[in-house]
Order: sequence, then C-alpha cells, then structure tokens
Amino acid sequence: MSKTAAGRFFEDYQPGQVIRHAVPRTVTLGERALYHALYPARHALASSDAFARACGLPASPLDDLAAFHVVFGKTVPDVSLNAVANLGYAEGRWLKPVWPGDTLRSESEVIGVKENSNGKSGVVWVRTRGLNQNDEPVLEYVRWVMVRKGDLSAPAPETVIPDLAKAVDPSALVIPDGLDFSGYDFGLAGEPHRWGDYEVGETIDHVDGVTIEEAEHMMATRLWQNTAKVHFDATYRPDGKRLIYGGHVISMARALSFNGLANAQLIVGLNGGAHANPCFAGDTVRAWSEVLDKAETPAPGVGAIRLRLVATTGAPFVLKGDDGKYLPEVLLDLDYWALMPV
Repeated sequence: MSKTAAGRFFEDYQPGQVIRHAVPRTVTLGERALYHALYPARHALASSDAFARACGLPASPLDDLAAFHVVFGKTVPDVSLNAVANLGYAEGRWLKPVWPGDTLRSESEVIGVKENSNGKSGVVWVRTRGLNQNDEPVLEYVRWVMVRKGDLSAPAPETVIPDLAKAVDPSALVIPDGLDFSGYDFGLAGEPHRWGDYEVGETIDHVDGVTIEEAEHMMATRLWQNTAKVHFDATYRPDGKRLIYGGHVISMARALSFNGLANAQLIVGLNGGAHANPCFAGDTVRAWSEVLDKAETPAPGVGAIRLRLVATTGAPFVLKGDDGKYLPEVLLDLDYWALMPV
C-alpha cells in the first residue's frame, strides 16, 4: 500500500463531504514580521499594540489576510493540490481576531460539483472554516476551484451548484469585541480620510507598484504551507512557469491600497473575488479601488465600507472589454468589506 498521496481529483468529491485538514499551525509575532517583510503592509491596527489598545483591543491582531492565508493553506492538499485554477470566493466573514499564540486549523464542506464539458476537469465548491485552539470559528468563506480528473473514464457526478449571496449583508459583519474608533488617532494612522469622506462610486488610484519576485512568492507560499504544485514545480505547466499564488497578489494589492485607504483598518467580509488572469514573476502589480457601498455599525465610531480592489499590470480604472471579459492586464478583482473610523 502506497504511503504517499497524489491528492484528490475531481471525481473524489461529493456534496456533503466534510474534510478536516491536517497540521494545525500556531501563529506568532514571527508570522507578522514575515508578512510585513513580504508586503508593504502598514495598516496601524495590525502594526502597533499601543494603537490597537487605543482602539479598544487588547493588542494588535494578526493581519486579516495573514490569518486567511494560514486557513487557506491548510486546505490546499485536500482541495486544490490538483487544481487547474482557483476561480473565486464568496460569503467570507472574519469572525474573531487572530492573536499571536493562537493555533489555527481548517475544515471544509463540499457544497457543489460540476464537471466541465471537456470531461477532463470539473469545478468544486467548498465552504471552509478556520478555527482556533478553543474550536472557535475565526474565519469562514466559500471558494471554488477547477480540479483535474484523475480517471477520465469516471462518470460525471450529478451537478450541484450552490446558491451564493452576491454580498455579505452589513448586518452579518462581525465587529471585534471592544473595537472603538471614537478616539482614533488619524495622525498615527497615516491619513486624515474618514468613512464620511468616501462616496459610493469613487475610485482611487493607489499610485505605487511592486514587481513580483520568484523567491518572495515561493517564500510566502511556503509560509502559508500551500503545497499546490503550480506554485513550485516549473515542469507542471506547459509554459514552464511557476504560477504566483493568488493570495500573494491579494496581499500585495491590499498593502498597496494603504495609499488612499490607510484607515480601512480591518477586513471583515469577502463578498466575491476572481483571479482574472495569471500572475508570474517579473510582473509589476499596481492597484486601484472603487467604493461600492457604505454601512453604519453598532460599534462606537466605526463604519463599514465596501470596496472593490483591483490588481493590474496596466492602467487604473479599466477592468473589462466590450465583450464583458476581464482585460488581460487585470490580475485580481476582489470585493470586500472593511472597518473604518467615521
């Protein structure tokens, strides 16, 4: 009996299947240091214990996307080891801050399957939860991936496509206990712009760009224990290129968005997202945002803002062509809720 595993293929998934992912991970301040070394991350709440305490929290939590990457990485050996592409996200919510010293694990439920017409692959939908050492959910989201078939003669499963919300309702957003922006220090945060200064429909060019490096991408992907072959094995793709992990692009774009959105301190909802085109080492990533919606919250001084974050190798404020398809320079189209001082 073989002691190694080739990973799951499309025909191995069925709706209702629950997968407990291996290798819990205890996160430390080292996780934050590495995250901030890999990305130009500067949001004050995830950088300073003193700033976080002034905002009602006991200490500075781990960056929201660092927590996402840890939870996501655990799912890869079971969900996307044999994936062709990670296609999208929906119904994501950050449920509880992750603190240095927390131990995270992940579990996923298969909620949909659909074989592609070529009979060589199919799409799998999973709902993933990240839990801490107390079995408290800290994060949940749905994602769907295109996965290769291992046995091309395997019969197509009955198609099940989940009905997913177009956006997380603002009333369902979870505000961290104690968060209070009524005494927020805009000077230390880096920008004076508050929730009331942004208008729905407004677009923001984040100005800066970062050229993606092969070594940094692979270091980041290893940090999250993401084992997907397309990120490491140059022989796995016909073009001989390693595909940059989509989460690396997300974090880079989020970090770049500081210039113009320095006060969008916490990500609390993930409404949708698409990795529109592949990213490779040598690409220079830039970012722009659009304000999609705003909502009040019950927390003192805290407002919610819904943002579209676009990562691109081209010009800002262009997204799709006349055919409705993403332009080739667009890498990421992410729709999320963040918390901001009013």
